[in-house]
Amino acid sequence: MTGRLVARLERHQIGLYLVAIIAGVGIGLAVPGAPGLEVAINPVLALLLYATFLSIPFAAITQAARDGRFIAAVVVLNFVLVPVIAYGLSRFVADEPALVFGVLLVLLTPCIDYVIVFSGLAGAASERLLAASPLLMLAQLLLLPLYLLIFIGPQGLGVVEAGPFAEAFLILIVLPLTAAAATQALARRHRLGLLLQSLLQALMVPLMMITLAVVVASQAQLASGAADQLLRVVPVFAGFLVVMAVVGALTGRAFGLDVPSRRALIFSGATRNGLVILPLALALPSSLSLAPAIAVTQTLVELVGMVIYVRIVPGLVPHPRPTHTLPQL
Repeated sequence: MTGRLVARLERHQIGLYLVAIIAGVGIGLAVPGAPGLEVAINPVLALLLYATFLSIPFAAITQAARDGRFIAAVVVLNFVLVPVIAYGLSRFVADEPALVFGVLLVLLTPCIDYVIVFSGLAGAASERLLAASPLLMLAQLLLLPLYLLIFIGPQGLGVVEAGPFAEAFLILIVLPLTAAAATQALARRHRLGLLLQSLLQALMVPLMMITLAVVVASQAQLASGAADQLLRVVPVFAGFLVVMAVVGALTGRAFGLDVPSRRALIFSGATRNGLVILPLALALPSSLSLAPAIAVTQTLVELVGMVIYVRIVPGLVPHPRPTHTLPQL
């Protein structure tokens, strides 16, 4: 019975995620205290990632960390190609400095959390993205001030603090990964570990639904308060997703990656660190008060985009068809 229910949830997961997003918007706009759910974002994300890490053999993570070709592709895509694309897209809102700053702040920071979940749903090499997470976190922390200086000028300096990045890496990567490793070790020795592992893996779809609903509900009122200006950045973020699907696929082909790695690369280039940089955006001066709302808007656009990506990326980067040779006479 449980197996059939899990299979049914997985079969209809795309529709269920859309329902969760719509429910989150409704709750966020209707309930006055919904923005208080912001404190729940990291815990629910950490639980979701813990369940995700349980399904990844740690031997695969170790092997992925030695995959220099994939790591090089991730670095080139996120820190060479994406900045050029982000700057080009920011020109569509160039008349408003606050919008430009918010767009660049989000688009220049690659995601290190739920990208692992969504990429896994599309048959990507999520363990490679997990292995690349420390490098992505360190590189964006070091390079974000430089890119803001180049694209915006001196006012772009001094706004990037290490605290939110370090906290997110600890809560969303280190702690869930350590817990998953301990659970896998327990599962090799005791039945309790196996039961816990099976239970959490069976709850993956409900956990994703809860995460989506909490994230959207907590930020819906903030985004609705500046709707007129935020509508201008929606096409920018949607366009980024469209462009990165193509650029990611071409980059993966140029680096000669296998199909799961190319799919993972597409997700890495398309997803941004909106949830991680939100505390940073909230601490910015009043002249940049739109930055948090822009980060929230990007997250909402991206969540919808990821639901679509899960469906289209396998078709964009399909497995090669087996070739059949005629028997020789």
